[in-house]
Amino acid sequence: MDYETVIGLEVHAQLATRSKIFCGCSTQFGEEPNAQGCPVCLGMPGVLPVLNRMAVEFAIRMALATGCEIASRCRFARKNYFYPDLPKGYQISQYEEPLATGGHIVIEMDGKKKRIGITRIHLEEDAGKLVHSEDSGLTDESLFDVNRCGVPLIEIVSEPDMRSVEEARLYCLKLRQIMRYLGINSGDMEKGAMRFEANVSLRPRGSTRYGTRVEVKNLNSFRAVLRSLEYEVQRQTKILQGGGSIQQETMGWDDVREVTFPQRGKEYAHDYRYFPEPDLVPVDIDRKWIEKVKSELPELPTARKRRFISQYGIPAYDAEVLTTEREIADYYEEALQVGADPKAVSNWVMGDVLRELKARGVSPAEFNISPKHLAELVNLVSDGTISGKIAKTVFEEMVKTGGHPREIVEVKGLIQITDTGAIEQVVEEVLSENPEEVERYRGGKTKLLGFFVGEVMKKTKGKANPRLVNEILRNKLG
Repeated sequence: MDYETVIGLEVHAQLATRSKIFCGCSTQFGEEPNAQGCPVCLGMPGVLPVLNRMAVEFAIRMALATGCEIASRCRFARKNYFYPDLPKGYQISQYEEPLATGGHIVIEMDGKKKRIGITRIHLEEDAGKLVHSEDSGLTDESLFDVNRCGVPLIEIVSEPDMRSVEEARLYCLKLRQIMRYLGINSGDMEKGAMRFEANVSLRPRGSTRYGTRVEVKNLNSFRAVLRSLEYEVQRQTKILQGGGSIQQETMGWDDVREVTFPQRGKEYAHDYRYFPEPDLVPVDIDRKWIEKVKSELPELPTARKRRFISQYGIPAYDAEVLTTEREIADYYEEALQVGADPKAVSNWVMGDVLRELKARGVSPAEFNISPKHLAELVNLVSDGTISGKIAKTVFEEMVKTGGHPREIVEVKGLIQITDTGAIEQVVEEVLSENPEEVERYRGGKTKLLGFFVGEVMKKTKGKANPRLVNEILRNKLG
């Protein structure tokens, strides 16, 4: 039997606030273990949580960006479960009254767009972090770090609308892109900024009834999402094709062996004994606040891509690459303000700039070459001051020194030779030094033109105007 895959995802995203959701402790990543904790983080008797307003605002941004309906009132609840990284014995989350419901995002695959529904977005606090013996160098021991306790999270729960592992991957990437554009999440997977849980089931193709779902927990990277879903789909297919049935349970993911493994039977809401958080009043969200947040939202990636295509006349592929990250899109547009050609700047950003950023591990803001200087380099090529080949040399020098392109060209004597007489003299030298190649060219081997161009460029150290070199060579050889 042919089976259809059904996938839903729960994405936990750390909000980029400076302090935790219910206390004033710092959320700075990488500090000494247990340096960022307080009685509120640890749930000591008599303490009272105080809600971080910025965390709510960040959640509202995400709700607006994904078309969700924002509740006029939401409420926090206690989710009770016992695990070593949860010192209070419960997590403050939202259950029956979440902040937002009913949104969607659109992904694109093979030129086709697909809408993935979002069931809800709610706020909650993160748990602490356990360091087990294999990571700490100890024997049969686990260490607990309180720093992450109380870091604000939003949980984004999708509808079961994804029908392939690739759709799930694109959905995760799109969420990350939107949150980075909004400035509410760093997207740093290695720092735990996003974590995933997947619900996977199979059903006979054409059926409208869902199969028994299996939840895969604590996936910490896009690769883990991809590999775990691929494995789980294969595992369930093999069971069903063998006449067996799927058990509803929670699975873990072994990143080393690349297999899922049973952790426990599937939990239900009543297992967590949810009840309203008695120490926090309901949150009333004023419509004026929502409108203010909406007015301050940045242009989102899909809209920006469309604008780049229509405003700058660049191909859709270029626009897609340039708008993947907000900082790259900003860098590109800043360069255009100087008056450089949009397509030429696009080529430089997508090629040399992105390559250098990746190699050096820096952001556009930290890059040695400012958008203005890149645009000036592009203009030096377009006005004939330097050739495209020389521009690469100038670019390398700019990366090293952060220098101004025109100054580099002048100091190093790289200005392009456009004197027809001077170029003709070099051409004559090249032709007289290569009589056999001249005869072969005139005998029909016209591909040798590239050889002659190369020889002229060598003699002029790449400074001769390539268009003039080609033109003069054709006339002399014709």
